[in-house]
Amino acid sequence: MPLLAGFATSLTLIVAIGAQNAFVLRQGLRREHVLPVVLTCALSDALLISGGIAGLGELLTRSELAMTIAKFGGATFLYAYAIVAAKRAFHPSAIAPSDHAPAALGTVVLTCLGFTYLNPHVYLDTVVLLGSLANQRGSDGRWLYGLGAVTASFTWFFALGFLSRNLSPFFARTRSWQILDTTIALLMTTLATWMLLP
Repeated sequence: MPLLAGFATSLTLIVAIGAQNAFVLRQGLRREHVLPVVLTCALSDALLISGGIAGLGELLTRSELAMTIAKFGGATFLYAYAIVAAKRAFHPSAIAPSDHAPAALGTVVLTCLGFTYLNPHVYLDTVVLLGSLANQRGSDGRWLYGLGAVTASFTWFFALGFLSRNLSPFFARTRSWQILDTTIALLMTTLATWMLLP
């Protein structure tokens, strides 16, 4: 069934540890602008998947300039965020949702958009791969496949953002935040370096 196939394939691609998921997890743990963050991620996926089904994937793979811009822009963004995470790891502090001033909503959403649209792999996964797989289902089945893929995205990001707060007791300790931020810094650096490899 196209709906279930789209859901399963999309979920498999989304749950891989990545920059966007790490950011959503951190926002969920801080209980800071969680709804706007998960909506930004899920709606962006819906837009990209729909674009892929509509034929954007074929155009994207033909544009070497677009992929080059995404490659270097994304790597720069990830390196910068790795530095920020590393600084937090060197000066850790336990964060309870009630004892810190939240970052501005606009700043958080812009950062989330950066993790989404400056990562060339998101285009390969959503626009190219899912778009291509959906279009193999024919004119009727492709949009059902896309609906399944979009549903998986919404399910994953809402679960990650809102269920991560259950880990709050663990992250009441300074050491836990230090481990998380160190992991994020290493992950961002690795992804940025991998992105620049030929």
